[in-house]
Amino acid sequence: MSERTADSERHSLNRQRMIEQFTPKLVSVFREGYRWDDLRADTLAGLTVAIVALPLAMAIGIASGTTPDRALITAIIAGGLISALGGSRVQIGGPTAAFIVVVFNVIQTHGIDGLVLATFIAGLMLILVGFLRLAVLIKYIPYPVIIGVTAGIAVSIFVSQIRELLGVNVKLPGEFLGKMEILWAALPHARPQTVLVAILSLALVLGIKRFLPRVPNMLAAVVIGALAVSLLGLDADTVGTRFGGIPASFPPISLPQFDLARLIAILPSAGTIALLAGMESLLSAVIADGLTGRRHRSNCELVAQGVANCASALFGGICATGAIARTATNIRAGGRTPIAGIMHAVFLLLFMLVAAPLLSFIPLATLGAILTVVAWNIAEVHAIGDILRHAPYGDRLALLATFLLAVFADITLAIETGIVISAFFFMHRMAETVGVDRDVPDIQSQEQMMFDAALARNDYVVFRIRGPLFFGAVSKVIQTLETTGASPRAYVLDFTEVPFVDATAMSALAGFAAKAGQSGSRLIIAGASVGLRARLAEMSGKAEGLVYAATVAEAVAGLALNPTPLSP
Repeated sequence: MSERTADSERHSLNRQRMIEQFTPKLVSVFREGYRWDDLRADTLAGLTVAIVALPLAMAIGIASGTTPDRALITAIIAGGLISALGGSRVQIGGPTAAFIVVVFNVIQTHGIDGLVLATFIAGLMLILVGFLRLAVLIKYIPYPVIIGVTAGIAVSIFVSQIRELLGVNVKLPGEFLGKMEILWAALPHARPQTVLVAILSLALVLGIKRFLPRVPNMLAAVVIGALAVSLLGLDADTVGTRFGGIPASFPPISLPQFDLARLIAILPSAGTIALLAGMESLLSAVIADGLTGRRHRSNCELVAQGVANCASALFGGICATGAIARTATNIRAGGRTPIAGIMHAVFLLLFMLVAAPLLSFIPLATLGAILTVVAWNIAEVHAIGDILRHAPYGDRLALLATFLLAVFADITLAIETGIVISAFFFMHRMAETVGVDRDVPDIQSQEQMMFDAALARNDYVVFRIRGPLFFGAVSKVIQTLETTGASPRAYVLDFTEVPFVDATAMSALAGFAAKAGQSGSRLIIAGASVGLRARLAEMSGKAEGLVYAATVAEAVAGLALNPTPLSP
């Protein structure tokens, strides 16, 4: 009865933990009690973030090769859902600069309908990953890979904005070298007044942040740039002249038609979007935890990101994720709960409905200047310098390879290559830490002379193994055993400091034992923990010449006192 009660309590506790993992932080906030002071703080923070997000979302939409209203819709729909359903109290979601290159390439390849479909499928992927509780896998992406990818994205963003900064209306391909070739050819056709607007906007964004940090620098640059172009009649493209303005209403819910062939073609792009969304959202949540002292629920956050991307796609929006800069702005502005993120979406909706005609006057050169600053910020030049100066060779190689592939090839390939390079160098370093040393056991026994005599007769030789014995390290062990000299009656491997053994290492040991058995020797594994010994026995099966002993002393005693083989 007591065992049943204990099992029931364990099941109940596990169920409660599972429910807690997927409970949105908004629910937790209301359980704890939500006060008017919290609402005031969250409303002000939401307004602050919305002011920052408005020009940034429009700039991201244009740079991605779509229209600014699609990015605004994404910020409203996805931003509100990420805050309402997410696992972080202060996470702000929406379109981010990290997706510009991906979205642009998807549109070039599959069209805007393909992007919407890829975003919807990516959302489903994120929901699945969250419910399978696989968010922990994202933490295995090495830091140099993340830095290399973001730096490559930053370079691509800047190159894509040269067109807006110069005022040259040319169509850019998805490839980096193709963009550079077209921009170089268009350089003589730069419009001086557009360049002047871009320089003024860039100076405003940087100068206001430096000297008037309380003033929203991006919004101020947008307002001043729009006034300058409108009142002075400057030769510069605006949102209105390029896109016909911002609609003051939402499009109807719809999803593009697709068949199996198109679905298969879209899957790689959807996987890239899901990977980037999961990686950036959890990275943003971790940074937010460091700033607030709280802990987010990673699997719940991924589910929220998935729902938000699906909803954004239904309204014709683009992909969204947690925005690091906007999340930090929310925290600095006093945001306390997910209500701040919801209010940020509400304010963006009001801006879109009320001020849509005014948004048409925003110069594209100003938005290009804003994204240029964003590109510099996400490049993290100081982190690149630290890694290249101080990190091990493998980390430097992973960073450079990831960066170059992100710029010249594909982001997914860049991430995969960076992970593979990091993994190989990690395995190499782990293999180097594995030690194998010949040992003379200090056995306290009345038969010590007998043990010494057995050692002198070459009845046995003892090797102490230290560290995990896996495929990258087992060759060192086998090579050491093979260079022992005259074959002893038994090779004794002390596994006291071996935490685990993989199948490759076990196969190599069984192969050595069989080879040693042909010359009358045995391989004795001694000192392994009970659990490891059981697993080793399962993996080795009936390997000939391979036996086990609880301790080195037991193995040596069996050899010195008993000429018959030890029992497996």
